[in-house]
Amino acid sequence: MMKRPLMMVERIMYVDSKTPLNCVFTAKISGELSEENFRTALTKIQQKHALLRTIIDESGGKYPFFTEEKEITPIPLRIISRQTDHDWLFESESEWFHLFDGEKTPLARLVWIKGTNVSEILWVMPHCIGDGTTGITLMRELLCLLDNPSAELPPYEAFRSVDEFLPKDFNLKSKKLKARIYLMFAGVFFLLQRKSKKRNHGKNYALHRKLDIETTRQITEKCKANGISVHALLCAAVMQAFRDIQGTQAKGKVISPVDVRHFIPEIRQDHLFAFAPTVELTIKKDSQDVLSNAKDIKNDLIQKIGKMEARELLWMGEQMHPVVERMISLLKTSNGSHDVTLSNMGKIDIPNEYQKFKVESIISPTVAFPWLNSNTFVASTYNQQMDFTFMSNENFLPKEEARKIKDKAIELLTLSL
Repeated sequence: MMKRPLMMVERIMYVDSKTPLNCVFTAKISGELSEENFRTALTKIQQKHALLRTIIDESGGKYPFFTEEKEITPIPLRIISRQTDHDWLFESESEWFHLFDGEKTPLARLVWIKGTNVSEILWVMPHCIGDGTTGITLMRELLCLLDNPSAELPPYEAFRSVDEFLPKDFNLKSKKLKARIYLMFAGVFFLLQRKSKKRNHGKNYALHRKLDIETTRQITEKCKANGISVHALLCAAVMQAFRDIQGTQAKGKVISPVDVRHFIPEIRQDHLFAFAPTVELTIKKDSQDVLSNAKDIKNDLIQKIGKMEARELLWMGEQMHPVVERMISLLKTSNGSHDVTLSNMGKIDIPNEYQKFKVESIISPTVAFPWLNSNTFVASTYNQQMDFTFMSNENFLPKEEARKIKDKAIELLTLSL
C-alpha cells in the first residue's frame, strides 16, 4: 500500500487543504461514445496508477501524506449536455475551484460534455499529482480504452522516496552540508522579500487560440530555416509581446518547465509525476528582433539544460521542507521577477483515428494558480495545429490586457510568414 509524504514541489502545488490548484486537459471527439466504456476505462486507469487510489492525509504528522485508501471510490464521471463549442472553457474554469476533499474520493475526475456525435472530455486533477505529460498519458489511456475496453494497462510500483533516484556516486555528506547552507540562505531570502498589497482573489480566467494547419506549418519551416526551435521562437515572441503592451513594466523573463523524464528515465512517460525543473530565459533590453532573440534563447536553453542536475535538484528540494510555507506565502504576495511561466508541450503523441471515433482536437491544458503572478502560457501541437492557452487573474493582469498580449505574441510568431 502506498504511503509517502508529499515531495517539496508537490506541497507547493498542493498549497493547503482549502486551496484548489487544478489542471484541466481537454479533448474534442467526433463519434458516439459509451458511458459503460467510460466506467470501464476509469476503473482500469485507477487500477494502474497508485496515486489515483490515494487521498491526501494531513492528520498523521508534520507534513501531508499521499495515503492509499482501500475503499477509494471510483473516479467520478460527470455528464452534461453539450450546448455550444465553448462549453469546455466554462466547465474548465468551473473545475479549477472544486477541491478534491472527500474522505475516500480519488485525486482525479472526468467531465463528459456529451453532444450529438461530438463531445469534449475533460480530465481534472490537482497539480500536485502530475504535470503536462501526466495529463497526456491519462488522456491517451482513456481514449485507448474507450475504443477498446478489453485493452490492459499494466500497473507499476510507485516510488516511496526521492532517494530511489539518486546515482550511486551521490556524495550524501557533502550534499547535506550544501543543503544546510541553501536552507539558511533561503530563510534570509524570504524574510527580505518585498510583498505586494495585491492578492489573487480567485478571479482567474483563460484565453484560447488555435492556429490552422498552414500557419503552423509555416512557423515550423521558419524555425528550421533559421536554425531555431519552436520553443525558442515562442519564448521570444511572448516576451516581446509583454514588452510591446506593458512597456517598462515588462520583466523580459519567462520561467520554462522541463520534463523531468528527460533526465530521470526511471520515471517513465506513462508514470504520474509532478516535479518539473525550470529554467529562466530572457531577452535583451535593447533588442526587438524576435528571430535574433530566439537564437540567443535557444543557445541559452541548451546550455542550461546541459548543466541541469535533476536528480540533485529533486533531492535538494526535499531538504527545503522547513521553508515551504514561506515559499507559498511569497508566491501569493509577490509580483515575481518574470512575465510568465511558459510551457511548450510540443507535439502531443495521441492517435487521432480510432475504430469507433476520431479525435478532432487536443486543447492545451488550463490551470488557475492561486499565486499573485499566475501568468501562465501553455502551447501544444496536435493534428498539425498549434494551440495556445493563456491564464492569469484579473487582480494581477486584466483580461483585456492579457488578450492584447496573447494576440501580439501570435502576431510576432507569425510575422513574415
